Amino acid sequence: MADPSSYRPKPGQIPDSPGVYRFRDEHRRVIYVGKAKSLRQRLANYFQDLAGLHPRTRSMVTTAASVEWTVVSTEVEALQLEYSWIKEYDPRFNVKYRDDKSYPYLAVTMNEEYPRVQVMRGHKKKGVRYFGPYGHAWAIRDTVDLLLRVFPVRTCSAGVFKNAARTGRPCLLGYIGKCSAPCVDRVSAEEHRELAEEFSDFMAGRTGTYLRRLEKQMTAAAEEMEYERAARLRDDIGALKKAMEKSAVVLADATDADLIAVAEDELEAAVQIFHVRGGRVRGQRGWVTDKVEEITTGALVEHALQQLYGEETGDSVPKEVLVPALPDPVEPVQEWLTGRRGSNVSLRIPQRGDKKALMETVERNAQQSLVLHKTKRASDLTTRSRALEEIADALDLDSAPLRIECYDISHLQGDDVVASMVVFEDGLQRKSEYRRFQIKGFEGQDDVRSMHEVITRRFRRYLAEKERTGEWADGDSPETDGNGDSLPDGTTNGLTGGLKDDDGRPRRFAYPPQLVVVDGGQPQVAAAKRALDELGIDDIAVCGLAKRLEEVWLPGDDDPVVLPRTSEGLYLLQRVRDEAHRFAITYQRVKRAKRFRSSPLDDVAGLGETRKQALIKHFGSVKKLRSATIEQICEVPGIGRKTAETIAVALARTATPAPAVNTATGEIMEDDENGAPETTEDAPGEPVSAGAPDERRGQER
Repeated sequence: MADPSSYRPKPGQIPDSPGVYRFRDEHRRVIYVGKAKSLRQRLANYFQDLAGLHPRTRSMVTTAASVEWTVVSTEVEALQLEYSWIKEYDPRFNVKYRDDKSYPYLAVTMNEEYPRVQVMRGHKKKGVRYFGPYGHAWAIRDTVDLLLRVFPVRTCSAGVFKNAARTGRPCLLGYIGKCSAPCVDRVSAEEHRELAEEFSDFMAGRTGTYLRRLEKQMTAAAEEMEYERAARLRDDIGALKKAMEKSAVVLADATDADLIAVAEDELEAAVQIFHVRGGRVRGQRGWVTDKVEEITTGALVEHALQQLYGEETGDSVPKEVLVPALPDPVEPVQEWLTGRRGSNVSLRIPQRGDKKALMETVERNAQQSLVLHKTKRASDLTTRSRALEEIADALDLDSAPLRIECYDISHLQGDDVVASMVVFEDGLQRKSEYRRFQIKGFEGQDDVRSMHEVITRRFRRYLAEKERTGEWADGDSPETDGNGDSLPDGTTNGLTGGLKDDDGRPRRFAYPPQLVVVDGGQPQVAAAKRALDELGIDDIAVCGLAKRLEEVWLPGDDDPVVLPRTSEGLYLLQRVRDEAHRFAITYQRVKRAKRFRSSPLDDVAGLGETRKQALIKHFGSVKKLRSATIEQICEVPGIGRKTAETIAVALARTATPAPAVNTATGEIMEDDENGAPETTEDAPGEPVSAGAPDERRGQER
């Protein structure tokens, strides 16, 4: 526990101007980001008598080891910079909403030649129009199914679209009139885009225009005695009205607004948002947050606005935002919203009428959300705390291990040996910090030696970062580093990602655990402990969890620590171990699948993918290519005599592999078009060689 006076800035050092400040812990990790109209006055509040601070604020300032700040010109700039840093650093003491990245949206891909209507989740993409979010994906599909009758826009994937264009036959929706079938040129690209625009306009709330137009067309068709067409238009009008009935009118003046309500107690807060477009509720979402800092309702609203509109522009920001309490001060936030939209945005508290009544409905939803969340989470918080305490007692630790790292080794009979590192913080997975390793120090199967190598590599990086003198090896790629340590999806190498020493986010291995768990018994634990001792690290506890009897092993002990089967601590260790095993075996299967898909042509220098495909297409297989003469190889377009000679020499050096055999049927498997044996599916997305042993019977480690 740090003493805030040890890093308190000197009197007069802090400027009396707007800015953003960052608190860092002893490992230089940013743990809190805040903004202030006056940095001097705001920071002075943190350096007072600890007894007078809010418990969460006290915990933050005693965890921190330093504070720094950046001066800006205006409060709007401070708001923007605060949002950027919170998104970048993910500080543990800031309000963080467990937000809506999994909420489904109805999306129209206007950035494609033939726009597509589909369900989308995750981050929004440029050029795509979004409607929602919706509570359930089936609600989107029901709405789309009704609207496709009137607006027959493409809904198929790119693969289905291309296949239909190649064969000249549309899919089922094209035959039943729920797709205009641009794939077979029933409509032009311009006509299809116009349909997509009309679909989007209707979803945006401009419904009256289309209903009136269809009613006029129906009347005209009836007058001309085209009764079948009139009946079809009547059914179209019914479909549109049915789709509109799914979202009742809540504001009579066709208002576009977002309503935000907050329900809170001393520990947590729930936020509910209703998206109203054209007077109808078009979407709803909800967030819950732990109140890790002393914060007012207005500040919670401000954070919610940052979360909602931080990456939105244009019409995605409504003209009116109704809230239960205004941020203090409100002018910078309103100016920021106006800048995001490009026109004036009204941020206010509803006082009377329909908007006040709707806000009360949103508030009731927020209250129910908070009650439901606390019912689900109360036991979970208690259980996790008890589990960490039980682990600390069983392993004789000074404090509960808030960060646990677990390592596992995976291979298939000594081939493709890999390792995994998973991280649990406060008893919860932290997947962004998972890491994968390739074992490169030796060949073959040796779990103990592999564990020693992995622990050594991981904590050698920790020491380098701690001393702030280490640099990564040249030639690192965004996917792996120089030692073959692989990064999780969506992350980048320490250099290419721009993670400099002073930016607040430690590089991959800069944050140490309180407990290292290895999957295994005495030998693996001894190897991990030996690796730490060789590096001079003596403040990190080590234990192992053996699968056979679920025994916990400590370094140097002849007898295991046996936790009760009903122990929450044992259950947490099992979860950590099983997650490490899952992550390792997934990586091992990916590597094995890549090896099986390799071809002898991959080793031919200067032979690109296009010419490899041309060779396979011409000869049918690598086997036939290997038996071809140089003159025959030269017949392939783009292959000269010198290249043909290189190919012939490379294939001659490659020994013909033994045929793969399907062990279930005895069938000899032919080479596929890439020169690799055919594969069978052991599980969805997990290719297994036809000649490989059954992994589910213990062959895969």
